Amino acid sequence: MIDRELVTRKIVLISGDIEELRKLDSAGLEAYLADPYKEILAERFLERMISRMIDVNYHVITGSGHPPPRDYYDSFTELGKMGVLEPEFASGIARAAGLRNRIVHEYDEIEPEKVFEAIRSALADLPVYLQAVLSFIG
Repeated sequence: MIDRELVTRKIVLISGDIEELRKLDSAGLEAYLADPYKEILAERFLERMISRMIDVNYHVITGSGHPPPRDYYDSFTELGKMGVLEPEFASGIARAAGLRNRIVHEYDEIEPEKVFEAIRSALADLPVYLQAVLSFIG
């Protein structure tokens, strides 16, 4: 059974971080690149949002009676298979799992421009994701 309160709480937290990302985005790329602390903040907000999305994914999937996906990427694509997200959108947003892993595990240095692009992608994609999940859980 899906715990609507848990999912809603995570969505509220993600929404708050989206607003923080808007602040980082609003000054533009040049201002973002001029302040290294902005990249650190952006990475942390992205990490938190993506981690919370993964939590939501696993909860919605298992709460709907499906077995847990084998990895974070699949947690997004499974929502596409379940009809929570459009399958093409689910495949695209699933790339966030890889970004989260690079940020968390520091596999490679991430170029500041790429992080800024991730901000822009998050600002476009996350509201769609959040609305789809909210619609699914009723």
